[in-house]
Amino acid sequence: MKSNKIYQVSTLQALALGYTRPVVTVQEFMEHGDTGLGTFENVDGEMIVLDGVCYQAKPDGSIICSENSAGVPFAVTGFVNNGRKFKMGEMPDIDAIKLELTLKIEEDFGLNSIHIARIDGFFDVIHARAGAPYRSQHVSLKDILSKTQKDFCIEKLYGTLVCVYYPDYMDGINAAGWHLHFVSKDKTLGGHVFKVSMTSGECQLQKMDRIEIQLPREAAFDTYSLKEASQDEIEEVELGKG
Repeated sequence: MKSNKIYQVSTLQALALGYTRPVVTVQEFMEHGDTGLGTFENVDGEMIVLDGVCYQAKPDGSIICSENSAGVPFAVTGFVNNGRKFKMGEMPDIDAIKLELTLKIEEDFGLNSIHIARIDGFFDVIHARAGAPYRSQHVSLKDILSKTQKDFCIEKLYGTLVCVYYPDYMDGINAAGWHLHFVSKDKTLGGHVFKVSMTSGECQLQKMDRIEIQLPREAAFDTYSLKEASQDEIEEVELGKG
């Protein structure tokens, strides 16, 4: 039986506490998947991996192809090639999308597993964000984003949501529940999504049965007390309140 592995760089606790130094390069990261999301060294924008290409969303919402040499402090990826496919109708908000995805994985008794989904569709409105680089150590992600985060609104366009689900018991290793990033069909716009409405779409949902985590190798990583990461702050950042 073929195994589907998700590859993760570092942990969400480390990122939340300000560990934004490179752990691997984009080139190394891309060996492990064709679909995923994350960020770049010093929180330099948002990462969207789609169809084997790594994109970088800038603070104005514009998209570029990332350099292979760029550093990755936190990200996840996997291969989405044999997942369940289904149509999605009108979704008025992000909660409706998350609920529909959760119901689909619950149908297959998958709530304790990790999942990657891609939703190709037409979107009425997307509220998203991306940050500018901020070099620091032991400055929380919330504080970094409060200085660098830029919000923007995208309307009436085709594109893809890349969605990653982690079960509750892995909270801290990554964010429990669904995390969404977006890239437009023409690969010019995108970012971390915290509000969205969709007219219609088609989803491919991939269940992962194995996880590999690459922890930072440098000694600085061991100076962080990861259990001190605030779950409230993580939730605020996830909802775009950084």
